[in-house]
Amino acid sequence: MRRSRILSPAAAAVEWPLADPLQPLAFPEIFGRTAPVEVDLGCGDGSFLAAMAERHLERNYLGCERMIGRVRSACRRIAARGLTNARIVRVELLAGVTELLPAASVDVCHLLFPDPWPKRRHHCRRIFTEEFLRRLLSALKPGGVLHLATDDADYFGQMQRVLGGTPGLEEMEELPDWPVTTFEQRFRALGSPVHRVLLRKVSEVM
Repeated sequence: MRRSRILSPAAAAVEWPLADPLQPLAFPEIFGRTAPVEVDLGCGDGSFLAAMAERHLERNYLGCERMIGRVRSACRRIAARGLTNARIVRVELLAGVTELLPAASVDVCHLLFPDPWPKRRHHCRRIFTEEFLRRLLSALKPGGVLHLATDDADYFGQMQRVLGGTPGLEEMEELPDWPVTTFEQRFRALGSPVHRVLLRKVSEVM
């Protein structure tokens, strides 16, 4: 049975409408309070975002997702748990990072299992580039954390090359006990390795 496209009022309220997609977000307005902010870029069905928000009620969680079906799923999941510290915006990831995230406003940014575009001729479509990283780090506060994960070894190699050429980052050796995403559950079930890295922003990146 196909799930209704109509959201309940509670689920609909989880999505933050973008009145102006070029206007940086005001997190105190979105969440009704000032608290540390974590952003999940490409939050999918919201499983990771909702689990994190439920564990850490003292923090604010923003999910960015472009696919409307996933946005609806994430909104339903968050509403079902009665969480008020998690919101969703529907936006392309590059636009989300470039236009919506104010400078030095984010404490932790998660980019988990972005589309690897495995065919060589499609590698140019991969989102994780030097320019994307530069804009992402601009949004991170000093001391902020960047969390990257992928199941694609080639893509992870590209990420490492981009990171290796970027000053002002320090790799974190200890990985937090964070929830597992829906994609990661699938990859583990298939026996596929997951490549992950956490980095701390220790200085400004020009």
